[in-house]
Amino acid sequence: MTELRGKFIVFDGGEGCGKSTQAKMLETRLQQHGVDVLNIRDPGTTRIGEMIRAILLNPDHLEMAMRCEMLLYMAARAQMMKETIQPALDAGRLVISDRFVSSTLSYQLGGDGLTSGDIRAVAEVTIAGRWPDLTLILDMPVAVSRSRVQAKYEHRNDTLFGKDVSRVVKDRIEQRSVEYHEQVRDNYLKQVQADPSRYQLIAADRQVQEVHEDIWAAVTSGK
Repeated sequence: MTELRGKFIVFDGGEGCGKSTQAKMLETRLQQHGVDVLNIRDPGTTRIGEMIRAILLNPDHLEMAMRCEMLLYMAARAQMMKETIQPALDAGRLVISDRFVSSTLSYQLGGDGLTSGDIRAVAEVTIAGRWPDLTLILDMPVAVSRSRVQAKYEHRNDTLFGKDVSRVVKDRIEQRSVEYHEQVRDNYLKQVQADPSRYQLIAADRQVQEVHEDIWAAVTSGK
């Protein structure tokens, strides 16, 4: 497992595809093999990143322009790269990230006229040229993935009888249309097709352990 030292692996895919579950399973198995692993989420992880995440996912922010959305994701990512990811890689740790630039290339692509070139140019500055070594795209039909999504965003801006109350709802991105999420899935598939040396497509609409074994094979194959 020594060849995995200092490697950067990303889990990505549509809502409800099982990224967090699979990232945790991989982390646990790697640790059992003596690999020092850092498991993070994008956006988030850092103090500043978590603040930006709260802005991005708040369902109240419907007026947010897609270019603003893209730049906020990149800002959170820049802080995480400087504060968390690069120091961990330099120390020889294996970094697992739940989402990364591949998400922006799927969720924000085309919005407000954004091109892949636009996003990649901003990303190059954001991550100082340190792209992931392997991006695992967990793929499944949108109808299946959306049926798995559970409301988990705590919305605190409601009032009842003059008192602030909170309720759990789907976040701003999860609430978007089926057509939007179909396009997101297509954008992921196109990324895999365009760069098969750095991307691996994983069929996620199967038993959790089956999916994990394919991921393990991809990570340990030296691809």
